[in-house]
Amino acid sequence: MKMYTTPDKASRWEDINFKMAEQKVKKLQKRIAVAFGNDDFDKVALLQNMIIHSFYAKALAVKIVTSNRGRYTAGIDNVVWITPEEKFDAIYNLSRRGYKAMPLKRIFIPKSNGDMRPLSIPTMKDRAMQTLYKFVLEPIAEFTGDMDSYGFRLNRSAKDAVVRYIDILLNFPYLKWVMKTDIKSCFDNISHEWVMKHIPMDKEILLKFLKCGYMSHSVYHPTEKGVPQGGSISNVICNMVLDGLEICLDDHFGSSLYMIRYADDIVIVADSQKILVQSVVAVIEHFLLERGLQLSQEKTMVSHVENGIIFLGFEIYRENKVVVCVPARKSVTSLMSKVDCILSAVSKVYFDKIPDEILWKLCNSLKLVIRGWLNYYADIVTTQSLRDVKYELVSQVNKSTGDNRIAEFIKKLFKK
Repeated sequence: MKMYTTPDKASRWEDINFKMAEQKVKKLQKRIAVAFGNDDFDKVALLQNMIIHSFYAKALAVKIVTSNRGRYTAGIDNVVWITPEEKFDAIYNLSRRGYKAMPLKRIFIPKSNGDMRPLSIPTMKDRAMQTLYKFVLEPIAEFTGDMDSYGFRLNRSAKDAVVRYIDILLNFPYLKWVMKTDIKSCFDNISHEWVMKHIPMDKEILLKFLKCGYMSHSVYHPTEKGVPQGGSISNVICNMVLDGLEICLDDHFGSSLYMIRYADDIVIVADSQKILVQSVVAVIEHFLLERGLQLSQEKTMVSHVENGIIFLGFEIYRENKVVVCVPARKSVTSLMSKVDCILSAVSKVYFDKIPDEILWKLCNSLKLVIRGWLNYYADIVTTQSLRDVKYELVSQVNKSTGDNRIAEFIKKLFKK
């Protein structure tokens, strides 16, 4: 056990072998999955404890929270770990003994429909502790996860969920009706009682994660339900809360329907509109009820597969036994807006030819946005739909700047 619990491999942050750290954590995670599969829960608890006290696991947790997109966002203590010394010291502060989670910092971010989404931000230390405990929960979540669950899963993506839906439409022509729905304020309403009873991890620490409360406008609010959307471990817990829905539907309806889930976005394809409306919704609602959840009525829609649905930014429909998949109009509009923002600052300054140095920076900015968008849709949507987007972009660029060099650059991006 010594190799997992002592810091004899490094005395400074710069000296930590993170490749070795990942290997050691993954090795223990695999052993947890095997032990859980064998119903050896004593061994599961022992292996989980080994990870929690592992120097390498703690170092990896600190590295993750200081490397991701929110690394400069502090919690209510206004502390971030920037320097190597701060990061190394943080490793030794990740201790189960005496740990107390601080209240979350509540902020609100705008949603696409104009509403505001609450986001709860833990402190850096709490994020690192949650990440550490996420290590011990992930292998179990993967073992128990629904077959067609794709959100926040290892080696799975939104594109995998879309491809699976396309495969179902292609291989099961008798399935002609589709229901798209999601769960109303899923993260905010998860039952703490259900989580405490069913999530297999240290209950004392889990309770501290759940009951830490949040601060909004300098006022403390207790948390009686839900998991924070900004929490490192929340996605895993959310998946485990919803896992089992696929088996539940299969027990009731068999091969008359198929479900695909990406986090709390759910698509169900069936052979009967009546089954979806009168039976499936009731079964799902019953499944969710004991977890403190319910379907979003306004986002629950049933349509014929020929009319199509919008799923994870893709518009997908079946036409004459052929499945057509194109980027959703909302996604195209969002891309156009981002490109317009990049171009507008330049077009206001340079009425004639843009200087080469500025052009190079401009093209780099456009490349990041456009290539990211193309990578998401590549190999799934139709070639013609990408040509249409390219034409829109080129037309917008020519109208905004009149510089043909930018238009040619965009055309090259679409060829790669």
